[in-house]
Amino acid sequence: MQTDNLMIEIQDMTIEYKLASEHIYSMKEFLIAFITKRITYERFQALKNISFNVERGDVVGIIGHNGAGKSTMLKAISGIIKPASGSVKCYGRVVPMLELGSGFDPQLTGRENIFLNGAILGYSEEYLNEKYDEIVEFSELGKFIETPIRNYSSGMMMRLAFSIATLVNPEILIVDEILAVGDSDFQAKSKNRMLELMSGGTTVLFVSHSLEQIRELCNKVVWIENGIMQMIGETNVVCDAYEAG
Repeated sequence: MQTDNLMIEIQDMTIEYKLASEHIYSMKEFLIAFITKRITYERFQALKNISFNVERGDVVGIIGHNGAGKSTMLKAISGIIKPASGSVKCYGRVVPMLELGSGFDPQLTGRENIFLNGAILGYSEEYLNEKYDEIVEFSELGKFIETPIRNYSSGMMMRLAFSIATLVNPEILIVDEILAVGDSDFQAKSKNRMLELMSGGTTVLFVSHSLEQIRELCNKVVWIENGIMQMIGETNVVCDAYEAG
């Protein structure tokens, strides 16, 4: 049951993928196998019976080794993938920053993509007009804002994505290794912006391989391995257990 402070509610969430059992190396082999109904699938559980709640203003770090299911969890909370069983509910506007350029059209300019991406996130054109100059200034893209983003470097793309996501005051911000954006100066600016959001009550979930970053920014940590939640709790307690394990 939702309370005033509950922002994310996850109950017995399981995420499954179907993996083809056969070794198929070409489209021709796939079509023949599909037509003759020789393809069989194995079910792979990327996350298994995950349950936890996130309160308003929580900054939750998600840790685990490569392949543990961290990014899958963020995608499920963002609504990009649906649970095979269980549920995930978010009570507030979710702004996900997960994959480079997601929500962008490479043929459009940076300026046009600000309005496209903002509209996808549910913001009005009037609101985006109010925020436009601030977004461009923060991104440090200057005259390149009028250039099609197919010509952007990965760093330019991430700076634009970060600027849009964090300057529209999200209620729930979901990010994957976001503080690795750009050069050292922009990383410092990004970190300060994240701290502003956190102090203002934005709920944040993020994956990071840097335990130092997790210890500094988070008040709560979720540790998962092989799709199973090992531990959830106060940051230093969970990080210490992770390092010991």
